[in-house]
Amino acid sequence: MEFNPAVAVVTRPGTIAVEVPVSLAPMMDRTDRHYRFFMRQITRHTLLYTEMVTTQAIIHGDRDRLLGFSPAEKPLVLQLGGDHPDHLAECARLAMDLGYDGINLNVGCPSDRVRSGNFGACLMTQPCRVAEAVAAMMAASPLPVSVKHRIGVDTYDRYEDMANFVQTVAQTGCRHFTVHARKAWLQGLSPKDNRTIPPLRYGDVHRLKQDFPELWIEINGGIRELEQIEDQLTRVNGVMIGRAAYDHPYLLAGVDQGFFGSDSPANTREQVVEAMLPYIATWTAQGLKLNKISRHMLMLFAGQPGSRLWKQLLTEQSGQAGAGVEVMTQALAAVQGVTARADDEQAKP
Repeated sequence: MEFNPAVAVVTRPGTIAVEVPVSLAPMMDRTDRHYRFFMRQITRHTLLYTEMVTTQAIIHGDRDRLLGFSPAEKPLVLQLGGDHPDHLAECARLAMDLGYDGINLNVGCPSDRVRSGNFGACLMTQPCRVAEAVAAMMAASPLPVSVKHRIGVDTYDRYEDMANFVQTVAQTGCRHFTVHARKAWLQGLSPKDNRTIPPLRYGDVHRLKQDFPELWIEINGGIRELEQIEDQLTRVNGVMIGRAAYDHPYLLAGVDQGFFGSDSPANTREQVVEAMLPYIATWTAQGLKLNKISRHMLMLFAGQPGSRLWKQLLTEQSGQAGAGVEVMTQALAAVQGVTARADDEQAKP
């Protein structure tokens, strides 16, 4: 452990709102603003993240397109990709001005493109560089800063390596670490394979919490059921759900009551669709193709009668010119018809 710069600890007053028991992982080409708004109709309290956005894209690109969001999506954390402290600090200030609730630094993505820019998982071998970046973001903005990382990368995969990484970064005052419980192989595995092939090592994350009880340790990777969330929360502070929430979005309908103490019942799947209709009408009136929104809703009825018909109708019709809310209402009516027939069959003696 080497990072020092005046032992740059930045304190944060009060309770940090983004330290919650359940969050939804940042996922490239998944967690855009339309998916996030859709998920807000299922869970009000789960913490949401943007897709990873690189500092260079923000500094030089279309900020409205990259960073725009609806207030209904909050609480919302901006995930950044980058390694230059000054650039990350600039983006942290912008995140504060735009109304984000927190900032997360990506130290887990294993893609070649990310590695060539010296950010993502390769930064695990540079804990001092990460600490400098985190310190710069914390100095630039009062927003809470967190780090999402792997348990290791390539041969830098001993528990002691991860513990040293966390200890070094924690010198900045950063207290929130989200740990994907798989190592990353930067040579020989694709990003997709890196999500499934390296074995899960939950024990390393549990040990990290034991060794750093003062830190907020959140676990990520392979968690697909509410019962698994409940079990993990006996060992760590938080659980981040990833692909399971995209493949089965209604899984999170039980989270608000189960883990946030909410007294409000979750919307039914039908109510979720109905709540999306004004949103869809607004965006399609501005020229957005319906499938930019509906693609995130294809799995809403997963495991339910009519799920196949729902996906078929949306897939076939949402890409057509002029497609709008009528496609959604027709697809919903078709699902309701299948459900009614299934109920009738069950009711027969």
